[in-house]
Amino acid sequence: MRVDALHYDLPSGLIAQHPAARRELARLMHLPPDGGEPLHLRVEDLPELLPPGTLVVVNDTRVIPARLLGRKRATGGRVELLLVRRVGDGAIEVRPGERRAAALWRALGRATKPLRAGTDVEVLARNSAEGAPLLFARVIEKPAGDEPLTVALWTDSVASVEAALGACGHVPLPPYIKRADGPDDMERYQTVYARHDGAVAAPTAGLHLTRSLIERIAARGCPIARVTLHVGLGTFQPVAVDDLDRHPMHSEPFVVGQATADAVARARGDGARVVAIGTTTARALESAADPERAGHVRPSEGDTRVLIQPGHSWRVVDGMLTNFHLPRSTLLAMVGALGGLDRVLAAYRLAVRERYRFFSYGDAMMLWRRS
Repeated sequence: MRVDALHYDLPSGLIAQHPAARRELARLMHLPPDGGEPLHLRVEDLPELLPPGTLVVVNDTRVIPARLLGRKRATGGRVELLLVRRVGDGAIEVRPGERRAAALWRALGRATKPLRAGTDVEVLARNSAEGAPLLFARVIEKPAGDEPLTVALWTDSVASVEAALGACGHVPLPPYIKRADGPDDMERYQTVYARHDGAVAAPTAGLHLTRSLIERIAARGCPIARVTLHVGLGTFQPVAVDDLDRHPMHSEPFVVGQATADAVARARGDGARVVAIGTTTARALESAADPERAGHVRPSEGDTRVLIQPGHSWRVVDGMLTNFHLPRSTLLAMVGALGGLDRVLAAYRLAVRERYRFFSYGDAMMLWRRS
């Protein structure tokens, strides 16, 4: 499809720079499954929109503090690293005759002068420009162009790299949030059910859910299941082609376990719907769809590059809670594939007029698959 079909006009003042005062008090636009007019609600109203028995599936990835601020060991020049994906473990010589275990990552890097292979970086604790560094990084490989670096991370103490990241790393807020991260972001840019470290961007629809709201969903007779999809920076990758079919879709690792496959099977046996909390959950479920049993999933683990756009034949997902997404994006294409592109774009234009808040810390939409 042509990418310009995914355009809408968005005033920059509607891009949320902070989360709602309380997660569940974000606004919620509901597009009823019968095609009726949109309803203006709050996320706290979500349980009443779910028919009893609906299976609700969440993405339990956990955002790591992936933004590292430091200085070159040799010159003191400022460096910023953004971890993208862990690629393994290794050991490097940190001093002559002294080797350390290291975690290997792909990363994006910025510095006062270009980073080169062999550059050592001292990473400081958050909000501190003084004191001994807690974490170190070395550029192992610097590919040509804009490809990510390969960096090795290690510590000079008994602390693990993960513990040092927790002390040094900053919340990797999206580029359209025009402020530095603060202490509140450590909690608010994370779902309350986050379990598995690995994401460098939040599954943002899930940011609206609280434990009490999840309890209300369960009390309505709607079971909760989990998938894991580690959201990468590719979720913000702009579409630079005219035809979405030519867009090089980013890859993200995901896991759909046996328990979730069984939960989907029970829902299908009961004639119940499957609702995904967020596009990342939907992407994982559709990637694990069982080709031999309509509506079911197989236990699956791997990387997905699935691109869901209008014309997609949905195999698992019947409904979705999602945020309002960027114009001309693959995420907007996915939402349009579920609810009908014309209807979704009309809802987006209505959201602009009604001054909904957009993107990661913004408001939400509940929509259903077209019958």
